[in-house]
Amino acid sequence: MTLVNGYHIEPGAQLSRANLPRTSLVVADLTGANLANANLSGADLHGANLSLTDMSGADLRHALLRGANLAWVDLTGADLSEAWLERADLSGATLCRANLSKARLIGARLIGARLCAVNLHLADLRGADLRDCDLTGADLRGANLRGARLAGARLPDGTRQKSV
Repeated sequence: MTLVNGYHIEPGAQLSRANLPRTSLVVADLTGANLANANLSGADLHGANLSLTDMSGADLRHALLRGANLAWVDLTGADLSEAWLERADLSGATLCRANLSKARLIGARLIGARLCAVNLHLADLRGADLRDCDLTGADLRGANLRGARLAGARLPDGTRQKSV
């Protein structure tokens, strides 16, 4: 267990509404933690394990999440605007109504993720794996999807992308 700014950083930690802006949590293991409505704006979570975590409503603006494990995370309504998520694993994650405007998701894995009504305006999704994800109602205006894999994805208009 690690103590950061008075908070216990460990798997299953109860950090709902925690105030951890600009905090270094590089390679931290917070598997299954409760980070709902936490302030992690500008935090460095490079390579952190956040799988199975509740991060609904969290403030992750400008956060560094390169290579982080966010598989099966609940990010409903979270603000990830301008966050760095290169090569992050968001497989099975729920990001409904999340703000990912101007986020960098280059090479990210979003297989089977729920991205319903998500804001991806001007997001960089080059080479991202979006197979079988749900983009129903998503705002993709200006998003860069060059090289992204979309086989089986449900598109913003509700249609399915054909398998290639």
